[in-house]
Amino acid sequence: MFGFEECRQYCLAQLASREDFPFGPDTYVYKTGDKIFAILAEQDGIARVNLKSDPTEALMLRQMFSAITPGYHMNKQHWNTIVLDNSVPMGELQRQIENSWRLVQLSLPKAKRVIAPVTK
Repeated sequence: MFGFEECRQYCLAQLASREDFPFGPDTYVYKTGDKIFAILAEQDGIARVNLKSDPTEALMLRQMFSAITPGYHMNKQHWNTIVLDNSVPMGELQRQIENSWRLVQLSLPKAKRVIAPVTK
C-alpha cells in the first residue's frame, strides 16, 4: 500500500528534499532547491499527489492509469495528479516521484544541484 504517509516519507527521502506549507497546513509541498517537485494533499479521505513529468511521458501515464490525470492547478503539459488509490503500483509511484525530483533538480542552476546531468 502506498498511501498519504508512504508518499510523504518517500518525497522526504529524496536527496536535498524539504517539506513546506506555503498553501496552508493541509497541502504538503516538497521542494528541492527552491522549486516544487511534489504537492501532496488529502480530501475526504482520498490522497492525491501532483508530480512533474516529461510531457510525452505524462500523456502516456494518463493513458495507462485511470488514477493519473492532468495536474490539478498546475501546467497540465508538465504535471500529473495521481490519486493514491493503489491502482498505480508502488514501484511506479516511486519512479514517478524520483523522476519529478530529477527533472526539478536539472532545472536548478548548476551551483544549486545535488546531481549532475546524465550524459549520453
